[in-house]
Amino acid sequence: QVQLVESGGGLVQAGGSLRLSCAASRSTSIGLNMGWFRRGSGKEREFVAAINWFGGRKRYADSVKGRFTISRDNAMNTLFLQMNSLKPEDTAVYYCATSSMSALEASQSSYYYWGQGTQVTVSS
Repeated sequence: QVQLVESGGGLVQAGGSLRLSCAASRSTSIGLNMGWFRRGSGKEREFVAAINWFGGRKRYADSVKGRFTISRDNAMNTLFLQMNSLKPEDTAVYYCATSSMSALEASQSSYYYWGQGTQVTVSS
């Protein structure tokens, strides 16, 4: 069964940290690139970060570069997003997704399995 389940969201003060997790069924994630996206209130869903299967290649949106770190544990079929120095503008629902593309894509259309999302709220 295809399944991606995000967790770890919550309410945090500006400057704080959160670590998001995305538990994937093995059939959903094996050999595939994975990514994190987010959708703020009234905004379009946007790319946050992506990682290849082996974890050696990563890509970040300029808005989170230097503050967020994407990683994965393939033995646990889990994707992570460590978020530090959080800002109010990081408030959004965060989604994980899988991609069959060989490149680390920022376009939503390159991803086909999506989780239900986890809410992150950063207070000022």
